[in-house]
Amino acid sequence: MINTEILEKSKDLVDRSFTGALGTINEEGFPQIKAMLKTQANGLKEFWFCSNTSSKRATQIRKNSNACLYFCDEKTYEGLMLSGQAELSYDDGKRNEFWKEDMRIYYPQGSSDPDFVLIHFTAVKGNYYHGLQNTDFTVEA
Repeated sequence: MINTEILEKSKDLVDRSFTGALGTINEEGFPQIKAMLKTQANGLKEFWFCSNTSSKRATQIRKNSNACLYFCDEKTYEGLMLSGQAELSYDDGKRNEFWKEDMRIYYPQGSSDPDFVLIHFTAVKGNYYHGLQNTDFTVEA
C-alpha cells in the first residue's frame, strides 16, 4: 500500500502547478510532449485540458489513447509522472463549464465550436520524485 504522505505531496504538486506536460504517441510511435494549461484536476485520477480538434495532440489521441502527464516544481526538485489514457470529449456541459469568453479568439463559434475539444486524461499509475527517491504507486479512484 502506498504511503499517504506521498499521495498528499503528489496532490499538492498538482494543485500548485499551472501547467502539465502531456505526452502522447505520434504516428511513428514516438512520444510527443506538450505543455498544457491545466483546466481542472480531480485528485490524481482525472484531468481536463482545452484543445483544438484540429491539433496534433487530438489527432494522436484519436489514434492511440496511451498518454502520460508530468508536473514538476523546479524550485523544490519535485516531479510527478502519471500514466494513463487520454480521450477527446465534446460534452457540451463540460465545454460550457470550462468556457471563457477570451477563448473566442481560438474558437469563434463559442463553446459549441466544432474545433473546441476537451482532452480528458485518466491516470492509472503514478511516480513521485523528490529527495533522490522515486515512489511508484497505483492511482485509485
